[in-house]
Order: sequence, then C-alpha cells, then structure tokens
Amino acid sequence: MTKIDIIQDVYEKLGFSKKDSARIVESVFDIIKDSLAKGEKIKISGFGNFVVKEKKSRRGRNPQTGDEIAISARKVLTFKSSQVLRKALND
Repeated sequence: MTKIDIIQDVYEKLGFSKKDSARIVESVFDIIKDSLAKGEKIKISGFGNFVVKEKKSRRGRNPQTGDEIAISARKVLTFKSSQVLRKALND
C-alpha cells in the first residue's frame, strides 16, 4: 500500500474531496515525522508504538572482504505492534 492508496481510502470511506483527503494524510504523516525527529515516542492505540533509539558506534566487518570497518553512531526507528494488531494479523 502506498500513500496514494491511503489517500484514496480516506476519500472513499469518509467522503472528503481528494484534495482534502491528501491534506489530511500529509498532515498526519508530517505530525508523526516531526514528533519522531524531536525524539518523542508515538503511541497509536490499537496499532503500536514508534520509538527513535540511539545506536552507539561500533566495529563491524565487510561481509565481502572481511575487512574491519567502523560503523558510526546513528538513530534508528523501531516499531512494536500492539497486541490488538498482532491478534488481528494472526486470526
């Protein structure tokens, strides 16, 4: 599913115009993106949690050559689904 598909579903299910549906979907994604950029957690009841975690720098290996390389510190986004979502997927 793409963002266009989500916009189409909002248009069909809620009856907003396509332009308004696109603005709604874009606004929701912008709010989520801005909150995660600030390091805030996003908890959507019945869906799951999005959390930004810090990864420390570490040593790694190039799998093709076996050479040791330095992997820099970075932020990663993790998602943990809610029990409601997991149950819906497994039923």
